[in-house]
Amino acid sequence: MKDMDIAEVSRRTGVPASTLRYYEEKGLIASIGRRGLRRLFDPAVLERLALIALGRAGGFALDEISSMLTPDGLPKMDQRRLDTKANELDRTIQRLTAIREALRHAARCPAVRPMECPTFRRAVRLAGAGRFEVAPIGPFKAEAVPATRRNRKTGDVSLE
Repeated sequence: MKDMDIAEVSRRTGVPASTLRYYEEKGLIASIGRRGLRRLFDPAVLERLALIALGRAGGFALDEISSMLTPDGLPKMDQRRLDTKANELDRTIQRLTAIREALRHAARCPAVRPMECPTFRRAVRLAGAGRFEVAPIGPFKAEAVPATRRNRKTGDVSLE
C-alpha cells in the first residue's frame, strides 16, 4: 500500500483531520512528509490509530496511550496498568448494570407510583447513599410487588 495523505487517512479511519494533526502534535502519530500542503502518512498509521481508538474506548487518556506507544509504532503495554483499567471497567459495568436493572424494574413495576415500590425505593436509597457510584454489592434484584389498581374516577389506589 502506498503512502496516504491526511484526507485519505481521515476517510479510512473516520478520525477528523484536525484530530490527526492534534495526535501528531502530541506525538501519538507521525507524518512521513508532505504532498503540497497535505501531510503524508505511512499505511501503518491505520493500525496505530486503531490502537489509539481502543485505548480511548477503554477510558485511557491520550497521555496514557502515548506512554504505551513506542516511536517505531509498536505498543509497549504495561500489563499492570491494563489490568487496573480492566478492573475499573468491571466496576463500571457492575454499576451500570445495577442502574439499568433498577430503571427497567421501575418501567415495568406494577406499583401505581414508583415510590410505592420497595424495589425502586431500595434503588433510590442506594443512589442517595452514593452506592451506585461505587458499584452496589451484588446484583440489583427486583422484589415481588403487590399489584395495585387505580380507580380512574376517584384516583384511589387499592391492592388487587
